[in-house]
Amino acid sequence: MSTAQPVSTPEPPSATGAAPTWWCRPGFDVADGRLSLNGADLEALARERGTPLFVYDLARPRENMRALQQALARAGVPYVTRFALKASPDPRILAVLRAMGAPGTQDSVGIDACSPGEVTHALANGWEPEEISHTGTNVSERDLDVLLARPIRINLDGVSQVERLGRRAPGRTIGLRINQAAGAGYTEHLSYAGERPTKFGVTEDRLDDAIAAVRRHGLVVDTLHFHAGSGWLGDQLDLFATALRNATRLLDRILAAGHAVSEVNVGGGLGGVARDDEVPVDLDAYAQVVAEHLRPYGVTAAFEPGDYVMKNAAVLLGEVVTVERRGGVTFVGLDVGWNVDCAYFIYKYAKEVITTRDPMRPRTQLVTIAGHINEAGDVFAEDYPFPEVEEGETVALLNAGGYLQAMSMTHCLRPMGTAVYLDRESTT
Repeated sequence: MSTAQPVSTPEPPSATGAAPTWWCRPGFDVADGRLSLNGADLEALARERGTPLFVYDLARPRENMRALQQALARAGVPYVTRFALKASPDPRILAVLRAMGAPGTQDSVGIDACSPGEVTHALANGWEPEEISHTGTNVSERDLDVLLARPIRINLDGVSQVERLGRRAPGRTIGLRINQAAGAGYTEHLSYAGERPTKFGVTEDRLDDAIAAVRRHGLVVDTLHFHAGSGWLGDQLDLFATALRNATRLLDRILAAGHAVSEVNVGGGLGGVARDDEVPVDLDAYAQVVAEHLRPYGVTAAFEPGDYVMKNAAVLLGEVVTVERRGGVTFVGLDVGWNVDCAYFIYKYAKEVITTRDPMRPRTQLVTIAGHINEAGDVFAEDYPFPEVEEGETVALLNAGGYLQAMSMTHCLRPMGTAVYLDRESTT
């Protein structure tokens, strides 16, 4: 069986020209020649609070999640949405999502957790155990001490994990995370399944072993879980569809073994654009793909968006501290490092950088935008069209809402940055 390969990260434009416009939206735009978020002048905010500074739009996570829920409703697919907590464990963000709907309603948002710590954090921030789904990997006995103490959903991603939980909690209801041998991702590295086995999920050749372990311990399987990958965009919807189609083939085998699966969890992984030429996911088309494949089974479809919900919910402000030509390359150095924004350093997500003053000025040069960590890989963009800038100007690194602050560290004893939260009327 051949598997389509994920597309690679788009090459940066080879020519300079007009400033990008993909990011403009209500609440985040240019006002009197200055970059503005929910009415706040971002340069003034950077001067007042200092940099690095995360600036969050508290309305955006709610808007993004609601847009997905509305597309699912239009497709007529029974659904439940759960927020991937690792994208942002910030209590301010969680409060926004918790307030979207009462537990058990279609408007509500549950929690996708991947560790015992995330489970306890969700409980502390107002979620009921039944609203929490845990899908971890290499789960230890110590992990199970916490996970089995509450009636949360637990999806197991390996035969050994089924055996371990079965010994501890025979007769319990579980989910099986499978490896569907097809995936999608912003880069090949971010595709979670394919022809080469990954660390995630029960592969097709081990499914009978997993079912046997389930039977041996008297477990009940009510959920099938899979994850195609992270950050995939609209031009990879067909790859997601292939992953879902493969998953239903394994679902058929689980049903044939006598397990009444009531939920198919399609994971998260929806991406957000970072360039004018990238194609956003059409949420209606996405919902239709899920509906067409799962409607015959009469199951509830579960969705676990994280980065899609948070990515464009914040910007990261920094100061230009160096503009210098080296070996024919112009380097623009910031007082921000990969310890605060690791999106390009680790994942190779494209980064868009916008000046806070006159952000639509023409981009007249190709530069490398670099951070202040003492490692050669600490860059945000290379061969990147950028306007003429001066030391002391402030810039905004876009798509900074998901994962980045949660993953920040004090590497090189550099600061992790602080945060400001803006709604549509006030600043906190």
